[in-house]
Amino acid sequence: MTDEGALPVTKKGRCLTDWQGARRPDHGILAGTHCRLEPIKRDHVADLFSAYSADETGANWQYLPYGPFAEQDEFAKWVDRTCFRDDPFFYAIIETTGNRPIGMASYLRVNPDAGSIEVGHINFAPALQRKPAASETMFLMMRHAFEDLGYRRYEWKCNNENLRSKAAALRLGFSAEGVFRQAAISKGRNRDTAWFSVLDNEWPRCRAAFLNWLSPENFDEDGRQKTGLATFRKRGD
Repeated sequence: MTDEGALPVTKKGRCLTDWQGARRPDHGILAGTHCRLEPIKRDHVADLFSAYSADETGANWQYLPYGPFAEQDEFAKWVDRTCFRDDPFFYAIIETTGNRPIGMASYLRVNPDAGSIEVGHINFAPALQRKPAASETMFLMMRHAFEDLGYRRYEWKCNNENLRSKAAALRLGFSAEGVFRQAAISKGRNRDTAWFSVLDNEWPRCRAAFLNWLSPENFDEDGRQKTGLATFRKRGD
């Protein structure tokens, strides 16, 4: 007998006798065509602060539990306190053309034994937003988690009020799993947390869509996409 309304147990969840665990993120560089991801260093602080300063309204920080930072020293102190750990493990995002950091993202809630890892602290400066490098960043981190580090589950969580983040998760190939109500308090406000995930058996199709989207043939001379990522994923090519 099962509880009414219980979720089905997948075959993948029944038996993992060959499971050996995943690896923790290391300090290697993740390199793509439009960007590279370097483990964050103090040398990145000045350029990152400058890039974030272009966000005059502070919208970048609205749903993050920290920031905005009025002064570079304040930002540098936050980086020192937060960004040089094994978990969260922060990267600076460096666009190939400018060769300067214009964003950050991290792995967090790293659980090698269970094979679960989350992507978060995603903060794209205005110079990175809506650029191919932004989506390529997410591809590089996802590919590294599944193919190099051996994770089974890749998570995305965000404030349920953050409509842009939820839409981005779906566009990138994540599946919505539900909302944890009153999960946290952030900047004096309640936070309901929306959960999303990609599983290792879903990654090959997700990977194929990314590669087709990132193909040079998919962009015009001005760098505008011809076919959206979600379209490639729906077509299964």
